[in-house]
Amino acid sequence: MSGSAVSPLPHPFPAQTLAPWRRAVIKVGSSLLTDGRGALGTHNAAVLAALIARFRAQGREVLLVSSGAVAAGRGLVARRRGSLVQRQALASLGQTPMLALWQGLVDQPVAQVLLSHDDLRNRRRYLNAQATLQELLRSGALPIVNENDTVAVDELKLGDNDNLGAAVATLVDADVLFIATDTQGLYTGHPTRDPNARPLTRVEAITPEIMRMTAGGAGALGTGGMATKLEAASKAAAAGIDTALFCGRDAGALDALGQDVLHGTLIPAHGPRLLARKLWLHHQPACRGRLQIDAGACRALAERGASLLPGGVVNVEGDFSSRAVVDLIDLDNRRIGRGLVQYHASDLQRIAGRHSQEIEDVLGFHNGRAVVRRDDLVLMDRMH
Repeated sequence: MSGSAVSPLPHPFPAQTLAPWRRAVIKVGSSLLTDGRGALGTHNAAVLAALIARFRAQGREVLLVSSGAVAAGRGLVARRRGSLVQRQALASLGQTPMLALWQGLVDQPVAQVLLSHDDLRNRRRYLNAQATLQELLRSGALPIVNENDTVAVDELKLGDNDNLGAAVATLVDADVLFIATDTQGLYTGHPTRDPNARPLTRVEAITPEIMRMTAGGAGALGTGGMATKLEAASKAAAAGIDTALFCGRDAGALDALGQDVLHGTLIPAHGPRLLARKLWLHHQPACRGRLQIDAGACRALAERGASLLPGGVVNVEGDFSSRAVVDLIDLDNRRIGRGLVQYHASDLQRIAGRHSQEIEDVLGFHNGRAVVRRDDLVLMDRMH
């Protein structure tokens, strides 16, 4: 009809409200950061940067896991394919322009953090990375995390940054993992090839059937794309972290996301966040540190669900940093629990047996009144 307004088509993924969150990891892939000719492009990155600024204005913290270094390096030297060593060189060449791209789009300072799987496996390096990222967030910076492709051997493959995003989300205790894709979400089939493909707005568990939906030939959703995103979502869910898949090219979806409304696929955490955290603690390898606690502290932990205070600590064994996983033992040297400590071993030795109010007088600072907070503690017998 002449002169009549055309109603916009409804979004294939209906709106769903996200749970409140304070800290998020956003993962952005190379396909959203290139201009179609192999070089870095600003269009999608600018919209994503505006979303990050919006989150920051809301008082929230964001970490960015950004691909694009290899693509940027390839654009500089016009090399399409090559050996692993050549790709590592491309990653090194492309790091500076990739960081410059983001720094030119956000007002806050950006900080480069390069991680490898070894950094996440080694407990000391894991804790160092955790402390660095926490401090960067406190300083108001935007941490931009990438796989250390320059020295990686078997990790440098398409999709690794999806799993890196889940690892970083766990590392910093994020509330949600946002994965920006070049599709609108997860479908039951390839949306351009399967006329019966339907959108999946919520996936409670990443089952083999769900993974089969991402399989296909060249150009299908799972070819270096959706399959690794679902793997990452599964890891995040096991750590008590929600994952939201959305289209990084969809301005409307990005605007809605700034209002805590998702047009995409939500993979919720497996069970309550606190339970997932305690399961994670239960299965984490402890460092060589142990805290021996008295009978009163044992009862307070078991019967009242209390935090471990310095007054209940009898002995400190080993050398460990704050936020290390240590074992808790009773006076008979039986392991009764495990938890994340708030203080370095040398500091704990100085405040062991003292009242919480004395911590700052003894140390000159305090990380809280508890040695191990109740949310960072799991008791072995209760897990069984």
